[in-house]
Amino acid sequence: MDHGAISGPLRGIENPSDTIARVIAGGADAILTTYGVARVFARQLAHVGLILRADGGRTDLGRKDASAAMHFSVKAALRLGADAIAISAFPGSTDEVRSLEALARAVEVAHGWGMPVMAEMVPGGFDSGPEFRTLDSIALAVRVGGELGADLIKCPYVDGFERVTRGSFVPVVILGGAKAGAERDMLTKIKAAIDAGGAGVAIGRHIWQAPNPAKMTAAVAAIVHRNASVEEAVQLLD
Repeated sequence: MDHGAISGPLRGIENPSDTIARVIAGGADAILTTYGVARVFARQLAHVGLILRADGGRTDLGRKDASAAMHFSVKAALRLGADAIAISAFPGSTDEVRSLEALARAVEVAHGWGMPVMAEMVPGGFDSGPEFRTLDSIALAVRVGGELGADLIKCPYVDGFERVTRGSFVPVVILGGAKAGAERDMLTKIKAAIDAGGAGVAIGRHIWQAPNPAKMTAAVAAIVHRNASVEEAVQLLD
C-alpha cells in the first residue's frame, strides 16, 4: 500500500482504513506502506506487521525514470513502530550506483538500530522492459541485495525462479506488478514462486484492486502458509 505516494488515490486505496481492514481480515502478515498512512492509521496497523517505505520516486506527474531517494530515517520508522524498512535499488539502470549506495547506507544505519531491511531489487528500474526482466538479471540483482546486507529481497518473478532462490542466502519474495489478467493467473505465479523456494509475496494492486481484497488475501495466504494448490486457493475467492 505504498502506491499512493506516486500515483495518488488509486482505485482500491482511496480509503486506506477500509483497505487495511480488508487485508488484515484476509490474513496478511504485514503491510508495506508509507509514513503518512502508517502515522494516521497506526491503531489499525498495530495488529499486523509494518514495513515502512523509506524511499520514493517521482510522482506520476513527473518524468518517468528509475530514480528513488531516501525520504525517511530509521529513527522515524522506529517512532512509528515499524518492523522493517523497504528500500529500492536498480541494478543495470542509469541510476545503478546511486541506488546501490543508498541501499548500503540504509542497511548500515538500520542494522545499527536492529531494524531489518527489505531491498526491492528491480533490474533496470520500475519501468524496465523485458530485456531487464531475465532470469540472469533477476538472479544477479537478488544476490547483490543480499551481499549489500538486506535481510529480505523483493523482486520480480521469472520462469526458472529456482535459480534465483538457490543463489540467495536471504529470503526472497516476489512483487506483484501492475494488475493484469485474472486472479487465477496471479495465484498460479505465486504458487510457482513458493514451489521454487520463494519465502512469500509482496503484492499490492492484485490484492487491493481485487473484487474482494479480503478473499484475495486469504487465497494468497493459503498458498504461502498452507501450501494450498491453485485450485484450493481459487475456491476461497467464491
